[in-house]
Amino acid sequence: MKMSTVWGPFFLLTLVFGPTLPGQPSKPTYTKADFETAMKELSNWGRWGAADELGALNLITPEKRREAAKLVREGIPVSLSHDAEKEKAADNPRPFIHEMLSTSATPGAQSHSDSFTVAHHGLAHTHLDALCHFFYDGKMYNGFAREEVTAKGAAKLSVYNVHNGIFSRGVLMDIPKLKGVPYLEPGTPIYPEDLDAWEKQTGLRVQPGDVVLIRTGRWARRVEKGPWSGSLAGLHATSARWLKSRDVAVLGSDAAQDVMPSGVDGVRQPIHLLVLVAMGMPILDNCDLEELSKAAQQRKRWDFLITTSPLAVPGATGSALNPIAIF
Repeated sequence: MKMSTVWGPFFLLTLVFGPTLPGQPSKPTYTKADFETAMKELSNWGRWGAADELGALNLITPEKRREAAKLVREGIPVSLSHDAEKEKAADNPRPFIHEMLSTSATPGAQSHSDSFTVAHHGLAHTHLDALCHFFYDGKMYNGFAREEVTAKGAAKLSVYNVHNGIFSRGVLMDIPKLKGVPYLEPGTPIYPEDLDAWEKQTGLRVQPGDVVLIRTGRWARRVEKGPWSGSLAGLHATSARWLKSRDVAVLGSDAAQDVMPSGVDGVRQPIHLLVLVAMGMPILDNCDLEELSKAAQQRKRWDFLITTSPLAVPGATGSALNPIAIF
């Protein structure tokens, strides 16, 4: 056995790796060189012009929106937002702060009011990652320099570019259901073969401009076993090429997209980098996909209209939000 220390954005984790189990298929090693090749080959830089700040959202055309609207057959909405986490936990070091400013006990008050404080990036709160959130080799999507982000905010690629909202076809890829388990264990990688298998099982094919939601069952496991930190089930770096081949517009999941640890030496979140920086594809982190999974299974239907929008904050690197799927 061997030990390895892995850095993540929120934690330091020491892992113990054992031998491959009998009958378990071995996967080829994915190196940093492979990752850097993918950064070039999967790039959308310049695809929509040198000044473009929308990235893959350009794939959600007016026609795509009209087609997505036709997916509403019952008018049944399902929220994909996880309830605000107000208590500190292993996966929530910066809890959502809800402060009451005026209540029934406030002398002379004629109304009730409150305020929110939320550090949306992290592993607890449902949020959108704007394209300025990540950079690689000093560059953000489309070659914009990271120096565009200062103490005043992001002058390029901020979440404000998405203030008109996201309205498209959503596709749920329920990987625990594919594998016949209630949830994936932390550290379980999801490979392109899994995504292909889900398409085959459901008879669906991901199309250009879709919002793809990857369920790992993270919240179901959290209810059963409690909060944890250190490792997460998620997409292996090789899945980025699959996303590009389908021209996905937005990637979402119930965790942080990447499998953690990533399995790529020297690159802790390759999916984030390949999706945000190379492809210009916004990310929906920490969606709660449990009710959506139940609704989809009940209907034997895995596509739907999805709509969401961030707060219109110029210069912000992301925003808490409440995505809605409508059947």
